[in-house]
Amino acid sequence: MSELQIGEVVTGIYKTGKYIGEITEVRHQHYLVRVLAVVKHPMQGDLHNPKEADVQIFHERKALSYREQANIPKQMVKPFKEEVPDYLESLRQAVDKMKTELTENATPWAEMSLKSIASLEKDYFK
Repeated sequence: MSELQIGEVVTGIYKTGKYIGEITEVRHQHYLVRVLAVVKHPMQGDLHNPKEADVQIFHERKALSYREQANIPKQMVKPFKEEVPDYLESLRQAVDKMKTELTENATPWAEMSLKSIASLEKDYFK
């Protein structure tokens, strides 16, 4: 696969979230990507113990902000050819999708995740 270039619109997976963004810098093993929209909201909790509620610290994980830049490994970045959605609307859709999935999953981790998401929503959609 040929290397992507500065200015190209891409999707990238960063930690457990997926974003649409624009490449602003090409590095040796990463692309620096400026976030334009959210495809998938990051999972809540401990990344080293996914879907576990009984962890030392249950992390509240925010989505990357509009125009925030992230260093994403090249293998996690793919070209995006569609129209880029509005950031806030894409964030709302990603949060709603996550809430639906968590509501269907009756586990202690899902319940704790829903509480985290409710807290994040107050911050996101003031």
